[in-house]
Amino acid sequence: MEKIGIMGGTFDPIHYGHLMIAENAREQFGLDKVLFIPTGNPPHKQRQHVTEAIHRCRMVSLAIEDNEAFAMDETEVESSDTSYTYLTLKKIRDRYREAHLYFILGADSLFDFESWKEPEAILEHCSILAAYRKHEHQESFFQQIGYLNCKYQEHFFPLNTPNLEVSSQDIRNRLQYGRTVRYLVPRNVELYIRKHHLYEGEAMEDEKGRDREKAEKGIG
Repeated sequence: MEKIGIMGGTFDPIHYGHLMIAENAREQFGLDKVLFIPTGNPPHKQRQHVTEAIHRCRMVSLAIEDNEAFAMDETEVESSDTSYTYLTLKKIRDRYREAHLYFILGADSLFDFESWKEPEAILEHCSILAAYRKHEHQESFFQQIGYLNCKYQEHFFPLNTPNLEVSSQDIRNRLQYGRTVRYLVPRNVELYIRKHHLYEGEAMEDEKGRDREKAEKGIG
């Protein structure tokens, strides 16, 4: 059975943190493919400016072009509807009927999962890979994994990832201040950002992380 990972997020912009999580998921769970799905109209970003989808998709394509196991999927950006995870997964399932789907999310999102729209419907289509870093609140993380597995019948698995402190919001702020983003995003992504003058002149957001990406909460 083909094993497909699903990596959702605004990717505004995509960075090495996203790529490292996806590659570790591919390796640790033997995934045949990882789909990167840029959000269209994310419910948790309704009051926040999000860069046009055409730019976010292009940056994702550039970031993953050298990895044959990575692919971009425009399911959400091609839809005018709000991007709810359970609806996106249903569309993916319709295309990959025989595959085992793995939805990849960050540790913070693991604790928010039950507040997502239709969590039971999400689990009808996939297993959950929750990324965490060693020594980062491990006890509470594994307690939450255990709790959710008891409630939802063993659908949640821990995904060990390297410790890379980077977020899309931090990158946007650095660009606004004229600071380097080298080694935070792939070089071709940085060149694209600068060529199209992305993230210049936007109103500064709360640097304390009012709406931090939290390793990209995902498409839910």
